[in-house]
Amino acid sequence: MTVSLDKAVVARLTRFSHHFEILVDPDGAVGVADKLRHGQPLGPDEVRAICAVDTVFTHWSDGKKASREDLLKGFETDEFVRIATRILAEGEVQLTIEQRKKMAEAKHKKLVETILRNAWNPQTKTPIPRERIERALEEAKFRTDPLRRAEEQVEEAMKKLRPLMPIAFDIVKVAIRVPSEHTGQVYGVVRTMGEMKQEEWQPDGSLVVVLEMPAGMQTEVYDRLNSMTHGKVTVKLLGK
Repeated sequence: MTVSLDKAVVARLTRFSHHFEILVDPDGAVGVADKLRHGQPLGPDEVRAICAVDTVFTHWSDGKKASREDLLKGFETDEFVRIATRILAEGEVQLTIEQRKKMAEAKHKKLVETILRNAWNPQTKTPIPRERIERALEEAKFRTDPLRRAEEQVEEAMKKLRPLMPIAFDIVKVAIRVPSEHTGQVYGVVRTMGEMKQEEWQPDGSLVVVLEMPAGMQTEVYDRLNSMTHGKVTVKLLGK
């Protein structure tokens, strides 16, 4: 085990009125706990890797170790990895204020990126600037939970945003015309930007494709292709 005791935090679970605690790496433990709670099986080495010591305590601060009798009563086993897995899956990781803040910021950034990628203003049919989304979330007093997946919190954030601004998740179709001198460079990139619905090579060697993509990606797609073709690409919104 390579987790420093200085940086380790407590993961805690109460079973039959008994407290059980293990020492874990905060970043790794949150990720492992999240996977376990979503039914993703993990090997013993993955669980052991985020533990500072292979000891189960009743109260870590007092250095009190759980007895074998207590472990058997609480978990029907005294095998450390199986108990640690149960604590991580069902218990709580005790993070410091700074750790919670850092994780919340990372989750918030991912949440905003998801909204930016998928949402648009359905009235103007245009993507919504990042600053507008950030301001609206702040106005709505939305707080990202550092211990939950960002994807799970997107709909909650959208419910907060809808009363404040026109916003919706949509899939749109765009037509892209690439001039002949840039098709070799751009073709492979275009295919990664969405689902190809139509592809036509024109007599002059230019390429016209119709892509289906999340509504919020329009600006990203245009900016990237515009940069690659030095402003010679044409992108047109066809609708939903």
